[in-house]
Amino acid sequence: MRDVDQNSAEVSPYECFACGNVVLAENAPDRCPDCAGQMRNRRTPIE
Repeated sequence: MRDVDQNSAEVSPYECFACGNVVLAENAPDRCPDCAGQMRNRRTPIE
């Protein structure tokens, strides 16, 4: 496993848990712009 810089300014894909909408952003969005669901960084694995 490699260390990931959580404060990097690069664009990352964020996916909505509720509707599956994918948003590209530099900073983690609070809520999905389509349904207001929770977002996750797709580069971070879910365990």
